[in-house]
Amino acid sequence: MWENYEHWQGQVPDNIVQDKLWKFDTYRKSLFVADLSWFDCEKLLKDSRGKSIAWQLTRSAGSIAANIEEGFGRGFGKDYARFLRIALGSARETRGWYYRGRHLLDSKAVTHRMKLIDEIVAGLVTTSEQQRHL
Repeated sequence: MWENYEHWQGQVPDNIVQDKLWKFDTYRKSLFVADLSWFDCEKLLKDSRGKSIAWQLTRSAGSIAANIEEGFGRGFGKDYARFLRIALGSARETRGWYYRGRHLLDSKAVTHRMKLIDEIVAGLVTTSEQQRHL
């Protein structure tokens, strides 16, 4: 695992970093939270009560970046805004799954993930509003 966000960014492949989408801070954070959820799910899967949470968490966390990517690939404006709103729903869902998994995860990690997701939510709200008016 990584020491911090900056360390994580240093291991991202060049073909992702060199894409124009990488400039969008919210996108970078969404990739980071998807990677973090991967490792958090290892802990959830060790307890039978955490298995369904792990599957949902992995799916919703991965969906944030996936919808940003798909929307960005379609261009700017209302269509991009629509995908950003879908990503927003996935971000809120991910935050909910972290909350539900809090009994099996380290409390410091859950607090960190939820704060990171709050930053993603804020970035998605702002950017989707800007795109809707293009």
